[in-house]
Amino acid sequence: MRLSELEAVVESLLFIAGDAVPLASIAQTIEWDQATTRAVVLSLADKYEKEKRGLRIVEIADAYQMCTAAECFEYIRNMYKSPQRQGLTQSLLETLAIIAYKQPMTRAQVEEIRGVNSDHAVTKLLEKRLICEVGRADTPGKPILFGTRNFCGISALRVFGSCRLWRKKIRKKPRRRMRKQSFIHK
Repeated sequence: MRLSELEAVVESLLFIAGDAVPLASIAQTIEWDQATTRAVVLSLADKYEKEKRGLRIVEIADAYQMCTAAECFEYIRNMYKSPQRQGLTQSLLETLAIIAYKQPMTRAQVEEIRGVNSDHAVTKLLEKRLICEVGRADTPGKPILFGTRNFCGISALRVFGSCRLWRKKIRKKPRRRMRKQSFIHK
């Protein structure tokens, strides 16, 4: 295997690991001795340094980790400091619609309607502050009740873009009182 091929393999191993990878693990994976492996890693680290790349390879207690260059810190911070406007996935919209329509409801009730696990969807909606905890149910285990932020006093249903439409539909329906009916057959 040529040096460039070894560097490519080591680079991919360090990138995918995310954490520090012991030199012994790298050597075992590429099936070379530790001295040669160290030379390959250091050669790759020198290339990053000389070319002023955005990534660096650092040594941490006889292990190596790929990390961002210190010169890029301000740009990285600015990217994560500014709020990112991201849309909602289909599952998040579905979960939000269910909670908005039947609020307050528990996570188990949402899962019963959707037919799939909704932990991730509920957590993401809480992070995005589109739903909130509105109390606890009076059932065993006292599960948390969720509602849209509109239910908590802040209008968040504008996400659907149809609040006015809902109000118009509600106003158009005539109000009628239901008569009490006897269900006892004689």
